[in-house]
Amino acid sequence: MDTTRLKDFIESFWEDSILPSLTEYIRIPNKSPAFDPQWVEHGYMEDAVRLMETWARAHLDAFPGATLEVVRLTGRTPLLLIDIPGDGNDTVLLYGHLDKQPEMKGWSEGLGPWLPVRKDDKLYGRGGADDGYAMYGCFAALLALKEQKVPRARCVIMIEACEESGSYDLPHYVDHLADRIGNPSLVVCLDSGCGDYDRLWITTSLRGIAAGTLTVRVLTEGVHSGDASGIVPSSFRIMRGLLSRLEDETTGEIKLSELFVQIPPQRIEQAKAAARVLGTAVYDKFPFAGSTRPMASETGDLVLNRTWRPQLAIVGMDGYPAPGDAGNVLLPFSTAKLSVRIPPSLDGEQALRTIKQALEAEAPYGAVVEFEAEDGQGGWSAPPLAPWLEKAVAQASEEAFGQPPVYMGEGGSIPFMGMLGEKFPNTQFVITGVLGPHSNAHGPNEFLHIPTGKRVTAAVARMIAAHHGRPKT
Repeated sequence: MDTTRLKDFIESFWEDSILPSLTEYIRIPNKSPAFDPQWVEHGYMEDAVRLMETWARAHLDAFPGATLEVVRLTGRTPLLLIDIPGDGNDTVLLYGHLDKQPEMKGWSEGLGPWLPVRKDDKLYGRGGADDGYAMYGCFAALLALKEQKVPRARCVIMIEACEESGSYDLPHYVDHLADRIGNPSLVVCLDSGCGDYDRLWITTSLRGIAAGTLTVRVLTEGVHSGDASGIVPSSFRIMRGLLSRLEDETTGEIKLSELFVQIPPQRIEQAKAAARVLGTAVYDKFPFAGSTRPMASETGDLVLNRTWRPQLAIVGMDGYPAPGDAGNVLLPFSTAKLSVRIPPSLDGEQALRTIKQALEAEAPYGAVVEFEAEDGQGGWSAPPLAPWLEKAVAQASEEAFGQPPVYMGEGGSIPFMGMLGEKFPNTQFVITGVLGPHSNAHGPNEFLHIPTGKRVTAAVARMIAAHHGRPKT
């Protein structure tokens, strides 16, 4: 394969075809069902599906025998399935999603979640990098191989519409489509992050999550604080103490030993190597306020903190008026949404049971304490790369980025990976993405770094070609 020709094709195809459609995709407020319960009535998800379907069909004739279907199971979000025949009996499964996180506040002037803006190498707007580009990038990689008549295996592109809600619809589709998907020997996922924009980053693991809502209730209604304080215990103070059962408030370390696992030595070494490459970029990418500093001084520890060690985040609060509306009232309850990231190999449901037991035991002052478990998902740790794939990843990174690849775990979750890992234990996985420093997925000012999108596309093309030419066992 001519690398220069590959890059030239991808460069022009991205500029002429992908970016115009991706710009229109950003305009669509197709929030994931967890954030838009009326997604069917609003029709935005359908708009996004129609946009991608129309674009893909316009290029489908390049692959004789290829099919495209929007698969719909009753009561579930739709799924885009593209089946492109290839040489031999192998299958490559390429994955992405088209649903989005909600708007969030704090977008800079002139930017907005549904307002696509291109500034230099960045395309701003919700969903471009997470994960709208995936379908386009997969298609471009296959078209680039065809342009040079490079042989490859059959490729199945699967784009779901429920990932940001935990992919709860996806298992039903995977079971429904099992015969059509087959048994892929390689899975490529373009929904992950990158430590920088200078090389190919391969995700080796994903943390799981144990989420729920903690409520402490001390009264049936609010009462005058001057009358009640000192007699009625503060629900906030009780909650603060309960949270200390989970987390050391001084260090941020989780106290429950059941939420830790033995970190594999290979992952420790990979974390150290990634930290050496990134240096202070491990934490410089975050918009720290004032003189706030990271939780540890060693960058290797910081990498392991966000990839293999449990961590608590309070992501929502209820029971309190805004400060400007607050009167002298001792409030009846405090509610906090807890998001506990758990190690990749820890069972999510077991983690929830452990957390619930710790929080609800022996409630102070006899207060009503309830932890309502909402979501317990295990993480995922990649199987070892086969020698052919390790070589292909190295070659793809050198060709596309001019640098060797880096292997590192990610702190977030992609539920699809754990599911596929269980269904296809002998499958090879390549998980990568474009969510690098300051790209701010899920937050304000999210952007797609366009050159990285193009380079990842070239890398995927190289790996698909290497998959076809690998030694058969």
